Amino acid sequence: MATHSTNRAFLIGTIAIMSLLKQNCMAGKEDEKGFKMCVTSSRGMKDLSHHNLTKIPSNLPNTTQYLDVSHNSIRRLDGAQISGLSQLCCLKVTHCGLQEISPSVFSHTPALKVLNISYNDLAFIPDISAKQLKILDLANNLYNSYRIPAGFQNLTNLEVLSVGSTAALSVNYDDFDPLMNVSLHHLVLGAGIPWQKYDSGALAKIKLVQKLSLFASFCEAFDMFENLLVDLNVTGTTSLRFINIFPDNCAVSGNIFKNLRTMPFIKNLTVENIWTNSSFMEGFLKNVWLSSLYDLSFINITYNEDTSDGFQFRTINHTINLCSITFNGVNHYQYRYPIINMSFEAISNLTYLKFSGTGMNILPCKLLSALPALETLDLSDNLLTDSGFWWFQCSYTSVFPKLRKLSLSKNRFISLSFISKKTHQMKTLESLDLSFNSIKLDGDCFWPAHLTELNLGNNNLGNSVFKFLSSNFERIDLSKTGITAITHEDLSQFPKLTHLQLSSNSIQFIPADLMAPALLSLYVDHNTFSSISQEVLAGLPSLQTLKAGSNPFACSCDSYWFITVLNKSLLQDWPLDYTCSTPPLSSGLSLSEYKTSELSCETWLQVAVSLPVIVAVSAAIALVFYKCDGVWYTKMLWVWIRVKRRGNKRSNMLKNASFNYHAFISYSHQDCDWVDDQLVPSLEGSGISLCVHERDFVPGDWIIDNIINCVESSYKTLFVLSKHFVQSEWCNYELFFAQQRAISVQQDSLVFILLEPIPADSLPKRFLRLRSLLRQQTYLEWPKDERKQQVFWASLKSMLHLADKSMVLKDVAEAISDTVPLLIDEV
Repeated sequence: MATHSTNRAFLIGTIAIMSLLKQNCMAGKEDEKGFKMCVTSSRGMKDLSHHNLTKIPSNLPNTTQYLDVSHNSIRRLDGAQISGLSQLCCLKVTHCGLQEISPSVFSHTPALKVLNISYNDLAFIPDISAKQLKILDLANNLYNSYRIPAGFQNLTNLEVLSVGSTAALSVNYDDFDPLMNVSLHHLVLGAGIPWQKYDSGALAKIKLVQKLSLFASFCEAFDMFENLLVDLNVTGTTSLRFINIFPDNCAVSGNIFKNLRTMPFIKNLTVENIWTNSSFMEGFLKNVWLSSLYDLSFINITYNEDTSDGFQFRTINHTINLCSITFNGVNHYQYRYPIINMSFEAISNLTYLKFSGTGMNILPCKLLSALPALETLDLSDNLLTDSGFWWFQCSYTSVFPKLRKLSLSKNRFISLSFISKKTHQMKTLESLDLSFNSIKLDGDCFWPAHLTELNLGNNNLGNSVFKFLSSNFERIDLSKTGITAITHEDLSQFPKLTHLQLSSNSIQFIPADLMAPALLSLYVDHNTFSSISQEVLAGLPSLQTLKAGSNPFACSCDSYWFITVLNKSLLQDWPLDYTCSTPPLSSGLSLSEYKTSELSCETWLQVAVSLPVIVAVSAAIALVFYKCDGVWYTKMLWVWIRVKRRGNKRSNMLKNASFNYHAFISYSHQDCDWVDDQLVPSLEGSGISLCVHERDFVPGDWIIDNIINCVESSYKTLFVLSKHFVQSEWCNYELFFAQQRAISVQQDSLVFILLEPIPADSLPKRFLRLRSLLRQQTYLEWPKDERKQQVFWASLKSMLHLADKSMVLKDVAEAISDTVPLLIDEV
């Protein structure tokens, strides 16, 4: 009686409400598989569902890879509608009332691999001609026969085929002949309605099907079901999936699963969406225990007891092959706990047990030690708490002695410190899943050294969670835990870490100093950072897998190396999940399509390219400058600018001064020809008054007095320098007096014209001052080229014209005014 009570606790609290499983769940999974198979860029996706279309638009871009036109009114599908879509890989046309498909419609789509035309009004199974097709869903149409067209024998790449119709009630012997030589991975038959006829041997012709899903009812047609099992034994199918084979309140009679005992190829059996009772379960499990089955699954079952003793299952003297049992979704509508009287010796060889979606709130004590071979226990999606799993009334002398993986996801666990302490009782535990709970960081955690994997995803933990983890952890999942930052210190405490998942957090920056030499896999997708620097991967030398999609990437030079240099084989989600967020003009653009040049992003390359260009351009400019006498023109321009600036500065200083001449010319008598023929005519012809000693010295005065008077009465002193000048004694006097005047009265009153080059070593000692002046003062060189002479005269005249004419002629005007009265008197 004690054993009976203990075993009865196996299903305490198993009360839950589950929705019925529908066939389109399978179709959804296959669509997802096809989506991943086909789509490489978000720009290749076109979702035109619910658009009130009557045909597929003809203006679709030829880069379209995935096209969904479901829930429209497309009655006919022909080649003209999808012509030009050479890259189309996945086409979904469901719930469109489709009635006709042109035979050559897919000749324009050579890349088509996934075709879903389920839930339409097709009157017969169309002959599809698409050699690359891998997934074909024809379920839930209106054809009344399962006859497969002959053209299907050419679909040598077909892996998944779904066929079913509410109007097809019979399966004939030759319906599946075209599939005899097609190697299918998964065949789905039926639309959830009872079959009225099945010809024995029809499915036996399909000898290359690995998995068969049967979505049909066989209530009161059990002989038909037994014949079907016989045929499946011939096909060599290794995996069976029965969906809704016995509807609610179907009275099952006889041992209809007895053929399982003689089906050596069947290793996996899944029963979905059935209403079962204790009597049926006893007979069913007896056949399972005597079969070659390795894996048994019950998905979304409703259980009730039709006997007062409940479920009774005693030991069978037989070698049991079953190693894996799954209960995923168990509904129990009776007003008392179910009675389970079962010898645990029958399941002592189990290595995998999943008991999910049952409403369990307490783990039976007997279960803790009754499964000595159990390696994986999945109790997810229940109502377990800290005290419900580690029940105080249970003795924990031996707790799952070989358990390696424990999943407690989607329960009500709270205390992480309490859980870390209790895991010491599981001596071989390596992996613990605590995701989707209400975990709190309530104190220091002391984890056993043998625990190397921990999943805390979907718990609100924050950045401090790393302090509560063990340095022995090799795999850590912290997805959606409220982490906003990760630092070098966070990872440095996990020297053995190989896999880290930080998906769906709010991490804004991945620091460059991360160091995790053993890390093989890093998931940082669905965060908020805009780039990953190249230095990050330098600190992760062993990284083999990186998942960083669905982040707001910046299409700029920050992402240049990521786009061009990074080995894309590291990225599981490239390129579909990588799109530009900024700048606005590139928003939504796939990162793989963003084009930029290495030159615009690499500074060293810019320098390497620009430096030779600058040198070459500079050399070319310098050569042209030299050839066009740019040096001379520049020097003359500089003279003109300096004179202009200095003239403006001194205008106030000289505004009260008056001069008789613009310039006094100091020159050697041996240069008089140039002065008389060139200098004097050119300057005086422009209105400049000059003082020339041969013409304007006062007769009878000393030469020294004349020199001093002429220098002082002239606005500037103009020296014509030549080899003859430096040999003249009087020129030396003139230079001396003009220099003294420049120092005491007017700076920059000296103007030098270099008539010919004067070697520095040819200057006498008395002209050493001249050498200093030539280094300090601006001088003009007399050019031999006539074109340059025009610039020379313009510069010289500009220097001498700075004096106000009224200022220069002031004394002359006064002298004239003094003589006017004398002239009148004489008249």
